[in-house]
Amino acid sequence: MQDYSKSSIKQKAIIYLRVSTEEQVDNYSLDTQADICQKEAERRGLEIVETFREEGRSAKTIRERPTLIELLEYCRKHKNNLQALIVYRLDRISRQTADYLAIRKKLAEYGVTLISASEPTGDTPTERFIETMLAGFAQMDNDVRGERSRNGMKARFMSGLYNGRPPMGYQKQNGYAVKDPVTFGVIQESWSLMATGTKSLRDMANFLNDRGVVLKRKGYKDTPLRKQTMSSIFRNKFYAGKVVSKKYGLEVHGQHLPMITEETYYKVQSILDGKNHNTPVMIARRSQNNPDFPLRRIVRCGRCGQSFTGAWNKGKCQLYGYYFCIKRCGAKSNVPFADIEPETTKLLNEITLKKETADLISAFIRRTYYLRIELLGQKRDQSEIELKQVYETRQSLIEKNLDGTYSDDIFKEQNKILEEKIKAIQASKDETIIEKYNLEGITSFIQNKFTNLNNTYNEADLERKRALLCSIFPKGLVWSYPGYSNTQISPFYRCFLDIQDKKVGIGASEETLTLDLFLGKEAL
Repeated sequence: MQDYSKSSIKQKAIIYLRVSTEEQVDNYSLDTQADICQKEAERRGLEIVETFREEGRSAKTIRERPTLIELLEYCRKHKNNLQALIVYRLDRISRQTADYLAIRKKLAEYGVTLISASEPTGDTPTERFIETMLAGFAQMDNDVRGERSRNGMKARFMSGLYNGRPPMGYQKQNGYAVKDPVTFGVIQESWSLMATGTKSLRDMANFLNDRGVVLKRKGYKDTPLRKQTMSSIFRNKFYAGKVVSKKYGLEVHGQHLPMITEETYYKVQSILDGKNHNTPVMIARRSQNNPDFPLRRIVRCGRCGQSFTGAWNKGKCQLYGYYFCIKRCGAKSNVPFADIEPETTKLLNEITLKKETADLISAFIRRTYYLRIELLGQKRDQSEIELKQVYETRQSLIEKNLDGTYSDDIFKEQNKILEEKIKAIQASKDETIIEKYNLEGITSFIQNKFTNLNNTYNEADLERKRALLCSIFPKGLVWSYPGYSNTQISPFYRCFLDIQDKKVGIGASEETLTLDLFLGKEAL
């Protein structure tokens, strides 16, 4: 051990203090270290010229310790004018043996001796050997702690507990993920809306933002949700009661309360994957609608095929409304509002369904509905059996992976295949759910709305008027100066009119025959 007190010139030294967050909990404070290091300097006759304090930093790596890097630069600048670096313990420098020896070598190049205030250090071979052993013990202690932490985290995961901060909608309480009373309900509602297949990720982000749900991150300001965040939410199986680990390649039942059913989860996955077949098709091109001209962009010019637009012209005493082709083709391309509206009324009256036809369609819908219920009930039962078999296979796969029969690579490959099967079966099960449809409401709608199309059109608002016309005339109405002509009716509605033209009654003996005509079968 070198004794600096015998030197005629008082030698200079610096102190380095470090404490990690965990050590702060154990009252392993910087002030305690500083007091012990200062006393060691006085005992050795060293003058402290600088103290470097690093709080809340781990000794696993050097890159994340700016104060230690600053210390080394200080030693370089004061090379040969600085004699010693005092630390409370050698593991304050590093808990990695290789890093510790590299730092010690660098200090030696600068002429700085490393001194521990609580451990034997020096320049003799024995002291250097002991010093290296202590550095090795520090790394071993660090590695043992890390292994215990990893084992503890895996054991926690295998028991169904979530490691880290739980997803949005939940909060951690005494180590468990529990419902967040503020956000749980509204996020649960967002899952239900997404499962309808009518909403986009952006729509759902706006839905939650409007209800005050924001993204909270420690150290950052609260930010509105975006579609990327919504994608993460709707891809997270935690909401279906599962805890999934990419690190371990395993999935276990969680101890938390599920927000949704597995059926809902897999249905949303199908929607996100672009496999949803229930998303309604746009029936009209998006345009700037004007309530004064409901037929704007629905009526087309019979000469050039372009859409009509509308505008008001100022007369001597009043305003006059006109529809006209956007290309202004022809000498008389302007069609007065007063001319085109009666023609629209006339056309709707011509294709209005009779009461007998509406009753026939309702009877067909009822029969088809109940037949579908029966068939889908059988399909659902078969899906339940298949799903149970797949879950049993996956449980067996997990057990064989844990006992070492299957490697992690084989487990991940087979588990991915089983996950796809589960997703397909769950999606198939979801398609069998038609109890949610209001049969009486559908039949009542047909009889009330389609037996008097003119009243339905006149009583509707602008959006419903356009929806009605676009559903019956998907390619628009063709104006032939004057009147409508060559207007194509949708195949679905044309089917109704074809049945109406057959003029077949709905007597008890004739109902089957009429329904067969509706189905396109030949009468027997």
